[in-house]
Amino acid sequence: MFSDRFEWDEAPNPLSRLIQEKTAAGTAILDLTAANPTRAGFDYDADIILNALAHPDGMVYTPHPQGLETARQAVAGYYREIGCKVTPDRLFLTASTSEAYSVLFKLLCNPEDEILIPRPGYPLLTYLARFEGLRPFSYPLRYDEVRGWDIDLDVLDALITPRTRAIVVVSPNNPTGSYLRRKTLADLDRVCSRHHPALIVDEVFSDFVSEEALPDRVETALNRTEALTFVLNGFSKLLALPQMKLGWIAVCGESGRVRAARSRLETLLDFYLSVGTPIQLATPILLGLRGNIQSRIRSRLFENHRYLKTRTESTLNCRVLRREGGWYAVIDIADAVTDEDRVLRLLDLDNTLIHPGYFYDFHREGFVVVSLLPSPNRFAAGIDRLIARFGSFAG
Repeated sequence: MFSDRFEWDEAPNPLSRLIQEKTAAGTAILDLTAANPTRAGFDYDADIILNALAHPDGMVYTPHPQGLETARQAVAGYYREIGCKVTPDRLFLTASTSEAYSVLFKLLCNPEDEILIPRPGYPLLTYLARFEGLRPFSYPLRYDEVRGWDIDLDVLDALITPRTRAIVVVSPNNPTGSYLRRKTLADLDRVCSRHHPALIVDEVFSDFVSEEALPDRVETALNRTEALTFVLNGFSKLLALPQMKLGWIAVCGESGRVRAARSRLETLLDFYLSVGTPIQLATPILLGLRGNIQSRIRSRLFENHRYLKTRTESTLNCRVLRREGGWYAVIDIADAVTDEDRVLRLLDLDNTLIHPGYFYDFHREGFVVVSLLPSPNRFAAGIDRLIARFGSFAG
């Protein structure tokens, strides 16, 4: 009766069962995976945001497949502020970045075509690809003690087949926090120009740069490639407003490919017209607020990251890997505990929830991923429990 797209194991796993049991018993769980900014205690400019959504023109339906001109002009203004020029006719608004992926997969791929996605990486990409009838394959990120994470281009190149239609890059990556390097992007451009897959660069965390960012990071891939490239961003992370449902696709690359992609995108999006008018009308005002909320989030990320590094440095077996940006931190714990056993023991014995490395498809056991968004007191309490349970100390 139902599509094969839903053929995966839906049975509750041990972690989800334990969470359900704790919740049913009324146990307070200290959640170090929490990444919903609207529930993290940040002070939003609520009156300005709500008033912006009350624009009287919101009662009039004036659909456009690319989105309202005023909204696209505002997005173009955001790119001008970060030193990158893009015209509104190269911008396509979507209801979210997830929708943008689905649109691009429809644009670029036929059923059973292949896309390449990063490993480690957020599992959503695999599901979005499978919902479009595609075959996702993972290319590895490698960790260097000095420079952090970077793409293994030799392996990526070897994975490309005649059915590879797109290479997806997340910059900064979730969860590693690693940005594209300038040389890596130039090499990727050559790979795409030689083999002809498109490049999709997800930059939703790009504004959240850490103190560990390297100088050769790519702030945005827009207008830096000859290969057909689609740059994604949106309000979910940029403004910490996931409930406002606005994302966008910026198209760049060789002019002939860009023209062909724009024409097809316009046709495709004309069938959906999924972006609400009120949020588009509010876009110029909301983008003007980004400095306020971003400064609050950056301060939180810095404080929690600093605490995490201080606590792990007191141990013999825990280290925080280099984080250049984003909202997450990766901890490498050297012991004999499996990922699943670690997360279950911490939740069962200490009522603290973390993400195990296997959730992000790390190449081996021993990695823990935590969100840096929780309030500092809750974050510190959770990290203290994690270190007390799994840290090794001298003496």
